[in-house]
Amino acid sequence: MALYKTLTVNPTTKVLIWKIEETVDQLKHGITLSENSELRLQSMKSEIHQKGFLSIRHLLNIIGLTDADLQYDEFGKPHLNQGRFISITHSFNFTAIIFSNKTEVGIDIEKQREKILKIAHKFTPIEEYKTIANVDAMISKLTIVWGAKESLYKIYGKKKLLFLHHIYIDNFKFDDGKTSGEIRFNGDKNSYTVEFLEFEGFTCVFAY
Repeated sequence: MALYKTLTVNPTTKVLIWKIEETVDQLKHGITLSENSELRLQSMKSEIHQKGFLSIRHLLNIIGLTDADLQYDEFGKPHLNQGRFISITHSFNFTAIIFSNKTEVGIDIEKQREKILKIAHKFTPIEEYKTIANVDAMISKLTIVWGAKESLYKIYGKKKLLFLHHIYIDNFKFDDGKTSGEIRFNGDKNSYTVEFLEFEGFTCVFAY
């Protein structure tokens, strides 16, 4: 089985990343699905979605949780009981979770792709990045910003948040590996730490 990376963010928060290299049948071994999850798995027409779903359950096992511990609310946000928090992400052949005993968390993995240049204006003031001359660096930076906003969106966990107008990410240098972000909505302002890393053409961003 392919646990790719484990990050200890702090004493109460961990990130686990899985690289999917197994078949669906291989991923079915060693985990137990609830009846509802079994039905969800069977309804998935895409094999990569099935693999993502199953590999997440292996990540749960590694931190001592099971599929039955995971509950979803009406907005599709995953929840745990007993004051524990979790967020989940899947992109192509990578899945990841962030788990905390103390604080709300969010995580996102994205494949670095040129198409983000075309949609950047929809989620961030693109003029902030005009000084970046290198296209690859621009793609990298924008992917981090998108992942950061997605992570904060997942923490909020409800609809109506707009990436462009309600979620703000402070500027950062690649070498920093972290920045900060805010959700400003309905008169409230909440701040979060954001960390990021890149591997094999993917970007993982998580917030807490």
